[in-house]
Amino acid sequence: MDITDFYDTFFEEAQELLADMERHLLELDVEEPDSEQLNAIFRTVHSIKGGAGTFGFEVLQNTAHLFENLLDHARHGELTLRQDIVDVFLETKDMLNDQLNAYRNGEEPDQEAFERICKTLQQLALEEIAGSTPENGAPAAATPKEAAPAEEPKPAQDSTPAQTAEVGDEQAGQRLIVAFSGVSEENRKLLVEELEQFGTIQAQSGDDARYEVELETTTSADDIESVMCFIIEPEQVETRAAAPSSAETPTKEPEPAAANEQQQPGKAAEQSAPSVQDEKPKPPTAKKPAAKPANKSKAGESSSIRVSVEKVDQIINLVGELIITQSMLDQTVSTLEGITNTSLINGMSLLQRNARDLQEAVMSIRMIPMDFVFSRFPRVVRETSSKLGKQIELATEGESTELDKSLTERIIDPLTHLVRNSLDHGIESPDEREAAGKPRAGKLTLSARHQGGNIIIEVSDDGAGLSRERILAKARESGLNVSDTMSDDEVWQLIFAAGFSTAKEVTDVSGRGVGMDVVKRNIQGMGGHVQIMSTPGQGTTIRIVLPLTLAILDGMSIKVGDEVFILPLSTVLQSLQPSKDDLYQMAGSDEVLRVRDEYLPVVAVHQALDVAGAETDPTRSIAVIVQGEGRRYALLVDELIGQQQVVVKNLETNYRKVPGVSAATILGDGSVALILDIPGLHQLSRSKKDAPQPGSPASDKTMLSSSGG
Repeated sequence: MDITDFYDTFFEEAQELLADMERHLLELDVEEPDSEQLNAIFRTVHSIKGGAGTFGFEVLQNTAHLFENLLDHARHGELTLRQDIVDVFLETKDMLNDQLNAYRNGEEPDQEAFERICKTLQQLALEEIAGSTPENGAPAAATPKEAAPAEEPKPAQDSTPAQTAEVGDEQAGQRLIVAFSGVSEENRKLLVEELEQFGTIQAQSGDDARYEVELETTTSADDIESVMCFIIEPEQVETRAAAPSSAETPTKEPEPAAANEQQQPGKAAEQSAPSVQDEKPKPPTAKKPAAKPANKSKAGESSSIRVSVEKVDQIINLVGELIITQSMLDQTVSTLEGITNTSLINGMSLLQRNARDLQEAVMSIRMIPMDFVFSRFPRVVRETSSKLGKQIELATEGESTELDKSLTERIIDPLTHLVRNSLDHGIESPDEREAAGKPRAGKLTLSARHQGGNIIIEVSDDGAGLSRERILAKARESGLNVSDTMSDDEVWQLIFAAGFSTAKEVTDVSGRGVGMDVVKRNIQGMGGHVQIMSTPGQGTTIRIVLPLTLAILDGMSIKVGDEVFILPLSTVLQSLQPSKDDLYQMAGSDEVLRVRDEYLPVVAVHQALDVAGAETDPTRSIAVIVQGEGRRYALLVDELIGQQQVVVKNLETNYRKVPGVSAATILGDGSVALILDIPGLHQLSRSKKDAPQPGSPASDKTMLSSSGG
């Protein structure tokens, strides 16, 4: 078996380890460092180094080895942590991540960057040794020897796990029994080859059911198991200390006693005492705490499997096709006589229920917690606030709220831009906050929650809030069509205009007016919208509303003329028959409908989409009250058909972008229906009233149907 078959497992696990490492580093209190956190960081680097050595990733292995040396000093109190040292640790973590990605892509890591981080880490080690020399007095001559390990990895001498897997927790000359259960002969040969790199194999025996290898090694059992687990499952390997042979017992046991007798009176004891004191604390602090997490991870990993995203997507596509087929059967069954076809109708109801359960179960596989997104921001807040000279605390809420994996990956960049904007423009400097009677430290909150069929993500700060006057003044200066009668919501939306910025000066963080329009466009591309709430002097909240998934949605089927359209059910509030007394013609060609003392813009769908044969009298139409991007609209349609699940088909991929339309779907009769984009439909309706445009979405749909879209 080729060992490269296990590369993907190593890359994925190393990526998770690096994410955990960053979290621990950001939580680390340099004044009173938590030993458990330091041990966890050390174990992470140790595991990555062991795996890198196994797979021959020398640059990654050597970087981890240098990093590990410093962490070993830190966890034993030999390296005094400072904020700048933690910054270097974070930079090294980034370097490990870059090297990991390079190997994943089949490339060589950046050698210059590697040498630069090596020099930085070596300099830290040398500074610490130089700083401790005066306290050591007579043993100062040992300083150069202690500095040597920090320089060794540069020429990549430590190329095997046997040389690199033991740093702070080795045991000289121990014998271990490494047992494999249920491992094929092919895998067993590969495992034995790996064990040979850890030491000397004394004996081996067994069969496919259970195979035992006696190994003399200086590497810990935990480290050997962690490397073996890149090849086989954790529950398939176990290690234990080998029983000492009768020949070894009399010779090995007296040695420590003899050493102890010599250490007390003699000169040699004085010379060897420092090394004994340095090494003795290591096993209890490194090995004992590490043993429990290792067992926990075994149990956790054995109850889950890794599946590629492509396979999950394939299952989701098949479920989508199943729902389309079920919809076709539903339509056929609905034409049958009920009394004589009771069994068939009941069977279809059961199929519909099971298909729904299957769809929800499969979709849940793609759901991952928002902690995957939020965990990236402590680092962003830390570095940005430091650069701006501000004191900012980050709080997160709803980390367990789940979102489709494809959306979590796409939401990171927009959220990062919003967070940077809040840090730069929203939260004031410590002196300004103090003058305003606020705490010197500002607060930024990231939260997520489910609401209906959507997920709500909010970025909130307790800063100065938005200035309505400054935004309007800047908008006029930029040539935008604005008025003092605009609502606050409309004024806040101006900051999403391309090139718009109220910043008094451009910084490295933001202020160029580039990005907020991209944020809005990206959110809309995910089927969502952005809302802004702001109170002067108290802060600003930017709310992102996204669908839980882009694959399947609950929709409301409507009919306009002979065409069927789909409204996302999450946007539908109510429907009613408009009366003549509630319809008002505004200045120009705009029409509004009064609903409970609220005046809503009227959108005649047949006019916006050029649908022939539709009802033109508003009082004989049905008004569907919908919401989009924080506003409400009244859509005039001919008929409400009903609710149904639809499989979303990307229109831009299969055809082209159509104004007022977000996607398409296939109905039960095999025809194509367009899924409407509410805000886009309103804009299209207004533009049609002002200046009719060529090209009809309705005709586009006909073309899609004829082309088999």
